[in-house]
Amino acid sequence: MIDNVYWACQFSLGCFVLGMGCAVIRMLTGPSAADRVLALDTMYINGIVALLALGIRFDSTLYFDSALPIALFGFLGSA
Repeated sequence: MIDNVYWACQFSLGCFVLGMGCAVIRMLTGPSAADRVLALDTMYINGIVALLALGIRFDSTLYFDSALPIALFGFLGSA
């Protein structure tokens, strides 16, 4: 794998994990139920894009296949 793609995937995974951590904090300390729901939506979106970044990093289609049901269930859960 090209070094630039490797480091870009590493950086993006770090950003997604940081975003998920901020969403967990908001979900635990949110002042209202709407804040908690939005934090949960943010967490599943960050989980999806983290799986996609892992799929690019490891050059595996398994991650892409597992991101699709998560996206569908997350959409149904927020609807």
